[in-house]
Amino acid sequence: MIFSDLIYIYLFLPLCIGVYFLAKTRWRNGVLIAFSLFFYAWGEPVYLWLMLLSTCMNYLFGRMISYGAGRASKLGFVLGLVMNLGLLAGVKYTDILVKGLNTLLGTELPVPGLILPMGLSFFTLRAISYIVDCYWGRVEAENKFSCFLLYMTLFPITAAGPVVRYESIQEELVSRTVSVQDLSDGMGRIVIGLAKKVLLADSLAAITGSFLGGQAIGTQTALGTWYGVLLFALQVYFDFSGYSDIAIGTGRLFGFRLEENFRSPFSGRSITDFWQRWHISLGAFFRDYVLDVSLYGRLGKSGGILLCGLLAGLWHGGGWNFVIWGLFISLLILLEGLLRKETLEKIPLLLRHLYTKILVGINFAVFFFTDPDELLACLKNLFFLGGNGLGNALLAESVKNNLFVILAAVLCCSPLLELPKRYMKQSPRAYMVIQTTGTVLMAALLIVSSIFMIRDGSRPFVYLQF
Repeated sequence: MIFSDLIYIYLFLPLCIGVYFLAKTRWRNGVLIAFSLFFYAWGEPVYLWLMLLSTCMNYLFGRMISYGAGRASKLGFVLGLVMNLGLLAGVKYTDILVKGLNTLLGTELPVPGLILPMGLSFFTLRAISYIVDCYWGRVEAENKFSCFLLYMTLFPITAAGPVVRYESIQEELVSRTVSVQDLSDGMGRIVIGLAKKVLLADSLAAITGSFLGGQAIGTQTALGTWYGVLLFALQVYFDFSGYSDIAIGTGRLFGFRLEENFRSPFSGRSITDFWQRWHISLGAFFRDYVLDVSLYGRLGKSGGILLCGLLAGLWHGGGWNFVIWGLFISLLILLEGLLRKETLEKIPLLLRHLYTKILVGINFAVFFFTDPDELLACLKNLFFLGGNGLGNALLAESVKNNLFVILAAVLCCSPLLELPKRYMKQSPRAYMVIQTTGTVLMAALLIVSSIFMIRDGSRPFVYLQF
């Protein structure tokens, strides 16, 4: 089951809300666990056992760490890391490793053909953060298995994050309240996320597919390629931030206040600023559990940044393009660090925005193409070396036909949409006007998004594949 599905919006979620609030307080965690397991089993019935096994083992390792003495605590920590990292690496990279060995050694080892279980990358990171925090003494291991089971399986964050840490919702796992304002804000956030996905991300996906997909890149013009990669960056943003909005909004309906995962990244004035605003929970994970750990010797922080880039790339997938993608980001951040913030701020603002968007476009081109030949063709086009000309009638026609979607995407990725919130705080009258207008707008967006889902069906979120 995915969030941008009529079954989720009009059946699963209303039913879950109804049963949750009709149940007595002491049974509400059980209701959420039951619905979370059903949610996961709907999409991955074969691998439900894997999530439950991971939950049981991490619960035991956490208790070994917090309540064991000396060697028992260290053993729980080591076993927890080995199991979680081994599970993630084994499922994600076994096929790639076998194929590589066959190519390198000329062997014919059978490729297992492992399928990545839904949400594995995300619930494994949650488990790792829990194990490490227990070992570092930031949190004590959860005593109640039901609370830990809810943390590991909670359906708003199961499939594609955000990467929620145990300490951030520890108290809410035990007791939480839901106000009318929580319900209103949660519903509004869900509708916004749904509109981002259905109206913008899916519309942009159709455009980028025609300009970058298949064999199109080999004959694409330079401006057509730039058009495709920049719209692809916007597509991924609206797809993933839309998912995060629905996750945060759904959590709010049940009293969980999840942290933001995006903060207007396209308003970033440098590559460092851009990536600090993008997938915040994943960046914070690598910062706190990789970058801030003193293991890099003479390489110091630079080595840590490079390692974070490498691990971020591998976390997304085993393809070389993801490794290049992660290392490319790290190198750009290191270069900006050498220039220092004061030097960057002397550059005119317009040039900083232009420089950031150009490098973001190149970065997402690397992210898009898994085939080396196609990636090379794309990079040639981006640097005006493809030999296919500057532009053509197809590009002009696409811009003309999709101008409304493009302008809406550019507007919605800017911080301009935050202005109404500022005005609401200034006067009661402005609050009433904006609140009423917002309610009408949310209803309209829900109706239009539903029509699009009926017409086009449900398209999976991009980050479900990771």
